[in-house]
Amino acid sequence: MTILNENYLKLPGSYLFSTIAKRVAAYKEGHPGAQVISLGIGDVSRPLVPAVVEALHKASDEMGRAETFRGYGPEQGYAFLREAILKHDYLDRGITLAADEIFVSDGAKSDVANFQELFDVSSQVALQDPVYPVYLDTNVMAGRTGAFENGRFGGIVYLPCTEENQFTPQLPAQRADLVYLCSPNNPTGSAMTRAELKKWVDWAAANRSVILYDSAYEAFITQADVPHSIYEIPGAEKVAVEFRSFSKTAGFTGTRCAYTVVPKALQVYDKSGAAHALNALWLRRQTTKFNGVPYVVQRAAEAVFSPEGQAQIREVIAGYQQNAQVILKALQSAGLTAFGGVNAPYIWLKTPQGVDSWAFFDQLLTRAQVVGTPGVGFGSCGEGYFRLTAFNTPQLTQEAARRLAEMTF
Repeated sequence: MTILNENYLKLPGSYLFSTIAKRVAAYKEGHPGAQVISLGIGDVSRPLVPAVVEALHKASDEMGRAETFRGYGPEQGYAFLREAILKHDYLDRGITLAADEIFVSDGAKSDVANFQELFDVSSQVALQDPVYPVYLDTNVMAGRTGAFENGRFGGIVYLPCTEENQFTPQLPAQRADLVYLCSPNNPTGSAMTRAELKKWVDWAAANRSVILYDSAYEAFITQADVPHSIYEIPGAEKVAVEFRSFSKTAGFTGTRCAYTVVPKALQVYDKSGAAHALNALWLRRQTTKFNGVPYVVQRAAEAVFSPEGQAQIREVIAGYQQNAQVILKALQSAGLTAFGGVNAPYIWLKTPQGVDSWAFFDQLLTRAQVVGTPGVGFGSCGEGYFRLTAFNTPQLTQEAARRLAEMTF
């Protein structure tokens, strides 16, 4: 008899966005003439910028010639891309790192999900509530949690992010081994200031904890006091891993490229108390389980950092930021309270009194043919809230906004 990993049975239902897709598909089947607009899943709508497409074409041509063909590449990523990342995202910001502390991957989602493999199953995990589901679900799968009861898993340290604390996680009263932080945040759209992030870095250093810091949306930051990298905070290189992505920054949701920074100064400990470099352990994991991102994709990602690429993606991001403002104004016109949309492409709105998250999902879908994401799908503190994204086209965003503004609650 083959025994399964019963931790998978703890997971409630299907993955959040799969559930939404099924509901929308059922509605469309019953209403074939409806023009449904999605402001739900965080997928981009603008195509890859010309500098990236040109690099893809050039690299594809190289792969068709014997003298420039490439087979397996380095698992950590080609030096040309890691050096470009290092200069643009770190050295130019006054952050001292090295290229061999950067690991190129096929997605921040994959890295965030896989990184927990490096830690013992007994590790205490802390995470924000509401939270991006992958942080929690992968730890459930690994067996670090108890049963799911009353909207939460036993054994997890939840960090409530509510309107009362401006959706900013507060330091826990108890110690945790691993802390997941996302800033700018998915789903709330909030962003931590330097002072707020420094508290976490100092706390992690005092507790010998590791911060798993997701900064996939740093390109959307507009306020000066919000760090683009956790390594802008002194001492963070000793306590934090940072995850970055080209998906929302440069439209790579279908092209797949990201990177994770694991500083050599960051150490973890075995049961005897001996220290080990996390960088070396992640490298060992990657060389065993990963064959690297395709050469053509890495050349495309390199082009993001060219002067032309930077100008072009800034224009795209500005368009999404404008969409966020359009959505915010529409929600205000409808009499709803909304947050976010300033440093992130997400708007986090408060549902009308007495209307829960899934009921509001149904209202938007049936009355306005607009799709969003129920806040409770991100955690119990998300009940009574709802997420909309700014990633649709300007035209469809404006039409969705018109429909939202005309709704009465």
